[in-house]
Amino acid sequence: MDDVFVGSLMSSPVHTVGTDTSLQSAGRLMLDHGIGSVIVVDDEGQLEGILTATDFVRVVAEGGLDPDATVEGSMSADVITTTANESIRSVADLLLEQGFHHAPVVDDGDVIGVITTTDLTAYVSRGVEPSPNDATDD
Repeated sequence: MDDVFVGSLMSSPVHTVGTDTSLQSAGRLMLDHGIGSVIVVDDEGQLEGILTATDFVRVVAEGGLDPDATVEGSMSADVITTTANESIRSVADLLLEQGFHHAPVVDDGDVIGVITTTDLTAYVSRGVEPSPNDATDD
């Protein structure tokens, strides 16, 4: 697994929203695409944070069901990122250590993908080496 890199497993393209996007719109985007997170970016496409299904659970648990609430108030701003050239073993270790399920993949500040525990599980389950084309066929 040390010779398999994030770029070959990451999900791309990434679904992004702005900080002023409503939680309802972000949630609808996640449901419509069957994804567990959306990447939050600024007007220039730079990473601002991530909104995950866990963030939604926290909002509900804390009683924050304001229909006008935006992503900015509920997103995780302290985001762990990786690069496409990082080994999946090191990213898997990092996700486990931090208790996260998603890591945006960045290149020169631009978000180019996301690697998730689902991506890693699918790789292990298949037991086959990925090809660079697999990541772009999603």
